[in-house]
Amino acid sequence: MAITSANQLELLQTAEAVAREKMIDPGLVVEAMEESLARAAKSRYGAEMDIRVSIDRRTGKATFTRVRTVVEEEELENYQAEFTVEQAKQYMADPQVGDTFVEEVPPVELGRIAAQSAKQVILQKVREAERDRQFEEFKDRAGTIINGVVKREEYGNVIVDVGRGEGILRRNEKIGRESYRPGDRIRCFIKDVRRETRGPQIFLSRTAPEFMAELFKMEVPEIYDGIIEIKAVARDPGSRAKIGVISFDGGIDPVGACVGMRGSRVQAVVNELQGEKIDIIPWNEDMPTFLVNALQPAEVSKVVLDEDAERIEVVVPDEQLSLAIGRRGQNVRLASQLTGLDIDIMTEEEESARRQKEFEERTRLFMDTLDLDEFFAQLLVSEGFTNLEEVAYVEVDELLVIDGVDEGTANELQTRAREFLEEQARKALESARELGAEDSLIEFEGLTPQMVEALAKDGVKTLEDFATCADWELAGGWTSVDGQRVKDDGLLEPYDVSLEEAQNMVMTARVLLGWVDPTELEAETEEEAEDGETEENEA
Repeated sequence: MAITSANQLELLQTAEAVAREKMIDPGLVVEAMEESLARAAKSRYGAEMDIRVSIDRRTGKATFTRVRTVVEEEELENYQAEFTVEQAKQYMADPQVGDTFVEEVPPVELGRIAAQSAKQVILQKVREAERDRQFEEFKDRAGTIINGVVKREEYGNVIVDVGRGEGILRRNEKIGRESYRPGDRIRCFIKDVRRETRGPQIFLSRTAPEFMAELFKMEVPEIYDGIIEIKAVARDPGSRAKIGVISFDGGIDPVGACVGMRGSRVQAVVNELQGEKIDIIPWNEDMPTFLVNALQPAEVSKVVLDEDAERIEVVVPDEQLSLAIGRRGQNVRLASQLTGLDIDIMTEEEESARRQKEFEERTRLFMDTLDLDEFFAQLLVSEGFTNLEEVAYVEVDELLVIDGVDEGTANELQTRAREFLEEQARKALESARELGAEDSLIEFEGLTPQMVEALAKDGVKTLEDFATCADWELAGGWTSVDGQRVKDDGLLEPYDVSLEEAQNMVMTARVLLGWVDPTELEAETEEEAEDGETEENEA
């Protein structure tokens, strides 16, 4: 078949038909046709020739041209597509390196194989254009809900027709034991859209916490309008969920608005989520207060928050323990997800036993180190003294409030405490020197002899060694391993060195060693302070 014998407008008509069917730009189809015809022409004239095809967008006429480029003589490699300046003078006036010479060549006859090859090129280009169009359409819809129709199920994964593309609902993204048949309508959350070689992959989910948040946004106009905000969501898909909500309008109850008249709004979400029970909780910036709400329906007696460890200790009445924990730990697990804190739940009896143990340990400490009888040691503990440093360096007036303690007794207590601490420091210093600790580390401000001893035992013996330490190596911290929070013990953690204090000491050591320019450090500190003020103002 010769291209000239065909109806020239047929090319344009075909391109437009394909473009309409695949919903892509007709120009992309025409470009694919040009490439396919050029490939077919190369098989006729020679693969080394630079043959190009141009299709007129108005008439459909295809023009075949051969292009040759002017190159330096020593760079001439392809004699069919390149020529030297001297050779080019036969065809061009004043040729320069880099110029091109274009001449029209006769159209080719498309044989069966060439036509088949051209068809494959066009189909490939059309598929690529279609994939690009799908990706561009869906990439901005990630994080939203989409309605689709189930096409088929493959190995537990559901393939969903979402209009101009297909999405995949993986087995672990389905609620409970959901099963679908072809033709069923389904509502999903677009979790991710990725560009892959086989085409854009649209990953759907019905278990994501964001799916529940988006469902509430559809059912509750106040959330859509921004009057109410969902601050946190925790789900056990298909079973139970908790959401924290806050209202920016004092006249609107966030919980009541989400529940709706006779529970109509929340029930619509529950029905979509296969009967998943939903606890709607008022959000509170005070984390302990929010946690008390999150553990409902259990009653909480006491809450102790450890912000550094991101842990919270909750004390509940003995009869409330099973309710607070929930079936298979569900209630406390969801409350932990909602607050982002690790939660330790104990009964009042367990807390009392722990407090009694701490009381006995501190009593024994004062008895052994200060040579006191049990009664006097218990008085100190009862007044809130927890260690020798507090006794040794507290104001005398704070000791005088203890029954039976006069000024002489208070001075004696402080003398004994200081002598014991000084002896401990002397022994620690001797041990540190024996371990090889250098004066540069021993004399560094902020480190006690006991701290230096602990560092030396771990191989940190010089100021240079100390300056290379990370703050978490000194103060300790928490890391996540396989989704579980794991404690990292710090070298100075037993001495109550905070992460911020460790960071300041390490930076000071680096400044002293000349590793860090103090002026740059001050500039960074001022910049961080300004950023913090800006964030506060925006909030």
